[in-house]
Amino acid sequence: MATPEKTGRPDALTMEVVELIGDVVARFYEDFEDAASGHTLTGAQARLLSLLSLEPLPMRKLARKLKCEPSNVTGIVDRLEARGLVERRPDPADRRVKVAAATEEGRRVARELREELRFGKEPLAGLSHGERESLRDLLRRMLDTEARGDQG
Repeated sequence: MATPEKTGRPDALTMEVVELIGDVVARFYEDFEDAASGHTLTGAQARLLSLLSLEPLPMRKLARKLKCEPSNVTGIVDRLEARGLVERRPDPADRRVKVAAATEEGRRVARELREELRFGKEPLAGLSHGERESLRDLLRRMLDTEARGDQG
């Protein structure tokens, strides 16, 4: 009898895990949108602000991470800049390139967004510390495997 690995089709357990991951992602995005609206931000604005709270990024890289056109990113950055949450700076590595960076206020709002997510308080809080560590480690392994696959 052919196993799922030999036929190239995922087994029932893998499909169930894929469905559960999809449900988790959908629930996370719904929660993230709710938290964003509490700060009068769109989901896209909140995602961009969250990315920039980690490190300044050039517009093209932001567009790739958000999977949208650079012109869309420009509009989002413009709106966040008007609110004092983001600023444009010359890239230290190439002064011809502009990077977008979260301001101190932008980093504060991004931190509040993360802290306000019900997702982190409800389903994850129901797991023990050890279970959360195991989940974190498994997710990192999945992402590391995917990143290695993208490079090869």
